[in-house]
Amino acid sequence: MRPSPVPAAAGVYGWHFEKAPCPDLDAGRLLYVGIAPRYMANRTSTQNLRKRVRYHYRGNAAGSTLRLTLGCLLGIELRRVGSGKRMTFGKAGEATLSQWMAENARVCWIERDEPWTMESELISQLDLPLNLVQNRHNQFHSRLTEVRSQARQRARELAVSA
Repeated sequence: MRPSPVPAAAGVYGWHFEKAPCPDLDAGRLLYVGIAPRYMANRTSTQNLRKRVRYHYRGNAAGSTLRLTLGCLLGIELRRVGSGKRMTFGKAGEATLSQWMAENARVCWIERDEPWTMESELISQLDLPLNLVQNRHNQFHSRLTEVRSQARQRARELAVSA
């Protein structure tokens, strides 16, 4: 594995895409922000920017709301996997999404000791159509919520995938 330029530190990260995941969104601009770690009152998080960004690039839709959103917008079939409670795009679909992200996704970050103090402010002040939490005011929110809901409903109607 080659070394990552992303620091193993706390902070805020932002995603933009060379090609937008759907025609209604503009390419080349910030579409999503996230934080690592998230605020946890009762324990210390082991998350950091490097782990979170790596998971978004190479993880699966069950552990990354960004991957879930992108895959749904790109029309990749969501499936129930394992016990049937988790939903991912399956091995082939996740590989397709990872390839699309490798070609189109770009991430930037800023180190911050308590990134959760910035998250609400960024979401309220910026147009971030791929963020759902705290972002009902965004004009894309209802469309994205519906796309993800329909994908989950279709997944529930299909057999559990290996």
